[in-house]
Amino acid sequence: MRHHCQTLCAHYSRAVLLFGTALASLLVIPDASAAASLHGAKNSLKTPIRAKHRKSLSSAPASALPAGAVHAAAPRPHHSGPLHSKESEEINVSTRRIASRGAEVAVSRKVMDRFVEGTNPMQILAQTTPGANFTSTDAFGLDTYGNTFFMRGFTQMQIGATLDGIPLGTQGFTNNNGVSITQAMIQDDIGGMTMSQGAGALDSFSAQNLGGAMTYVSSDPKDKAGGKISQTFGSYNAFRTYGRADSGILNSTGTKFYASFARTKTDLWKGQGYQSELQADAKVVQPLGSRGKVTAFFGYGNFAQGNYLTMTKNMWRTMGPNSTYLKPDYDKAKLWAYYAQYTSDVPPGYQGRLSNDEIGDYAWDSSQLQRTYLSSINTHYDLFDKVKSDTVLYGNVSSGLYGGTNNFVTSPTYGTPELLPDGTVTGVPMALSMAHAVMRRLGGTQKFTIEAPHHNRIETGVWYENNHWIYNQRLYEDGLNSGHNWLSDFKQGTGHTWFNDSYNTNTFQFFLQDRWTIIPGMNLQAGFKSLTQTTHGGTKDDYTQQLTAEGWNTYYRHAANGTLTASAAFLPHINFDYHFLNHHEFYFDIAENMRAYDYYSQTSSSTPWGGLGNSRHTAQQVFDTNKSILRPERTWNYVTGYRYDTSLYSISADFYHTDYYNRVAAITEGSANNANSAFLNVGKESVNGADVMGTIRPVEGLEITNSFSWNDAQYQSRSINYGGTSYDIKGKHQVYYPKFMYKANLNYTYKRAMFNFNVNYISSRPMTYLNDESIPAYWVANTNFAYNFGKIGFTQNLKTTFGITNLFNANYIGGVYGAASVQGDDNANLFVAAPRQFFGTLTAEF
Repeated sequence: MRHHCQTLCAHYSRAVLLFGTALASLLVIPDASAAASLHGAKNSLKTPIRAKHRKSLSSAPASALPAGAVHAAAPRPHHSGPLHSKESEEINVSTRRIASRGAEVAVSRKVMDRFVEGTNPMQILAQTTPGANFTSTDAFGLDTYGNTFFMRGFTQMQIGATLDGIPLGTQGFTNNNGVSITQAMIQDDIGGMTMSQGAGALDSFSAQNLGGAMTYVSSDPKDKAGGKISQTFGSYNAFRTYGRADSGILNSTGTKFYASFARTKTDLWKGQGYQSELQADAKVVQPLGSRGKVTAFFGYGNFAQGNYLTMTKNMWRTMGPNSTYLKPDYDKAKLWAYYAQYTSDVPPGYQGRLSNDEIGDYAWDSSQLQRTYLSSINTHYDLFDKVKSDTVLYGNVSSGLYGGTNNFVTSPTYGTPELLPDGTVTGVPMALSMAHAVMRRLGGTQKFTIEAPHHNRIETGVWYENNHWIYNQRLYEDGLNSGHNWLSDFKQGTGHTWFNDSYNTNTFQFFLQDRWTIIPGMNLQAGFKSLTQTTHGGTKDDYTQQLTAEGWNTYYRHAANGTLTASAAFLPHINFDYHFLNHHEFYFDIAENMRAYDYYSQTSSSTPWGGLGNSRHTAQQVFDTNKSILRPERTWNYVTGYRYDTSLYSISADFYHTDYYNRVAAITEGSANNANSAFLNVGKESVNGADVMGTIRPVEGLEITNSFSWNDAQYQSRSINYGGTSYDIKGKHQVYYPKFMYKANLNYTYKRAMFNFNVNYISSRPMTYLNDESIPAYWVANTNFAYNFGKIGFTQNLKTTFGITNLFNANYIGGVYGAASVQGDDNANLFVAAPRQFFGTLTAEF
C-alpha cells in the first residue's frame, strides 16, 4: 500500500510547511487578551458458559494464527470549535447550520423528535441514514447485549464515536473501553448528531475506527430560565419520565446551566424480568468574555435488565419467537442442564426438534447491570485572532455485572447430579456464573485551529488516554429447590472466584490536516494521523483446578498474560468537496485506518488474550507465539458522491469501496473433551457499495424520502486451512450483513400537528462463512403522531405524541451476537426483535 502514501506525500509536506509558517507568524501577532485561559475542557462473548463447541468463525476483530500455526482450546461461548445546540433544530459548528456535507449525514434535533421519546440515537441514525442498519430486542433500543448496528460493512465496534469531543470507545456490549451513548447522555439532551459515512474525520479520536464516525453534540443550557417535563406510557407496562431545569443566564458574565433526569422501565416482552434505566445529566457553561467559554458536563447512567435468549434459526422456527429462558420452571431448568452437561441426548419430547447443543442454550436466566459516570471540562478559547484552542479533559468510570445460569458447572453442595426414573434430577447441575467488571478511563484532547494565509485552515491535535479494565469471574451456588436472585447479593468478595483478569491500556493519537479553499465552494482537505495503543494484562489469578477439586466440575479457562502494541505512524486522509451551480455538490473521501487490538477476558475467543491453550500447549505458549505474527486490522476506504439540494427536492448518490487487510476471525470446533480454537487471517475482504436517496417536498410541510442501498462485501481468500480442512471462501458475502436495504420515510407537518411513517426493508443476511445458511429478510414499519397545543395556562408547548413501533407486528430476527458458523445452523447467536408496541407521551415546557 506504499503507493497510496506516495501519491499523497506532496500535499502533506505542503500542509506541514504551512503549519510551520503559521506558527512562526504568531510571533508577530499581538495578544489582544489580558490573559489566555484554558477553554473547557458484541465484541467479546458474555460470560462464556458453553461446554459443547461448534465449528464457528467470529466476525469480530481477533488475533491471527496463520494456517498451520498452533491451535488452541476454545472457550465455552454463552449463550473547529466546540459544537453546541443553539435551537432544537440546529447545531452550530462555527455558526454553520447543521446540514449534510460531503460524506457526512446530519440528523437534527427536529428530526430526532419524530421518534418515540428515549429511542436509541443509533436507531434514529439507522432509520434516517442510507447504508445504516440498527436492530434490537426492545423498542427503545437500549439492550446493549442484543443491539446490532451496521454501516457500510462495519459494526458499531469498528466505528468511531464522540460526544462533545469526548471519545466514547466502541458502542457494543459491555463498557470495557468506553461508554454507550444511551448511558453517556439522556437522548432528549442531545442537540443533534452526524454520521461520517466515509473514513471518519481525523479529529474524531478513536482507536477502533476502521470506517465512519458518529458524532454527538449536547444541547446548551437555555438563556432563559425554564424547564421541561415529559411522561411516556407504553406496552408491557413501559413508562419513561424525563425532567429538565434550565437556570437561564445568572449573571453579567453569562453563567448558565441545566440539570436533567430520566427514568425508563419496561417489562420484558417475553419471559420474566424487566429493563430499567436511570439517567442524570448536568451541564454548566461559563463564557470567557467574547473569546471563548468553559463547559463542564456530568452524566450518570444505571442500566439493568434481564436478558433475552440468543437462539439458532431452528430454535426460532421450532419453539417460536416467544421462546426464552426457562424461569420460573426450576425443575425444568435443572433437567435441561443435566442433559446438556452430562449427556449427549435431549429431554423426552424434544427428539428431532432440538439438538443437545440447543438444549444447553436454554438456561434458568441471564442478566446484566451497568453503571457509568462520565464527566468532562471543555475549553474553547481564541488565543489570537487566527488561532483557536480546544481542550477536553475527561474521566469515565463504569462497573458492571454480566452473567447468568451456567448449564455446564455444578453446585457442589448437593453432590453429583443423577437422573431419576420419574424424570427428575438430584443435585443441582448448574450454578450462577457472574462477571464483576470495572473500567476507569482518564484522558484528554488538545486541538489547535489556525487560519493560515492563502485560504488555508490548519488543524492539529493530540489525544491521550489511560484505561484500566478489570474482569473477575465468580461462581454462586444455586439452591436445591430455587435459583439465585438475579441482580442482588453480588458484592465484592462474595462468591467463589474462578479467575481474575486485569488490563491496562495507553493510547496516543496525533493528527495534522489542512483545509484549503481553492476557490469559493471548492475545498481540499488533506492530512494524516498517527496512532499507537499498548495493552498489558491478562490473567492475574486462575482457580480452575481448585474449584474442580471442590466439585464445581469447572473446565479449563485459558490463562495468559502479556503485552501487545498496535502502532501506525502515518494514516493518510484526503477529502475533496465542491459546491457548484448553487445547488450541486460533488465530493470524494480517501483514507487509511487501523484498528487496535481488542481486550476483554481470558475466555473471550475474539481477543488475542482469550480462548487459548489445550492439552498440548498452554495458553501462555500460544500467546507468546502469536506476539510475533499478529498484525492489526487495516482498511483503505474510498467514497465518491454527488448531492443536489433545493427547497423542492434533494437527491444524493454515493459509491464506496473498501479494501480490508488482515481480516481476522476466531474459529472454534470440537467436543467438550477435545475443543480447539485458532485465530486465522481470513485474508483480504473487498467491499463495494452504493447508496441512493431522494427527498421530495411537493407541498409545504410534506416531506417524502426514499433510499436504496447495495453492499457487496466479499472475502477474497481461496484457502482457509482450519482443523485439517481447507475452506474456500472467496466470493462469499460478509456474514450478518444485508446486501440490500430500502428505506421510506413520510413526514407531514400541518400547523401544530405532525405525522411520521417510516418503513425499512432488510434483505437476507448470511449467517455462515460458506453462506449456506441465512437470516431471512424482513420489513418493519413505525409511525408517530404529535400535536402541539401551544401555551395553555403556565405551560409552553404542551404536546402529546402517540407512537407505534413494529406497526405490522413482524416476526423477524434482528440483532446478532457472537461467532458465525463455518457452515450450518449451529450457533445460538440470533435475537428475535420486539413485537408491535404502543407508546403515548405528554410533554410540557415552562
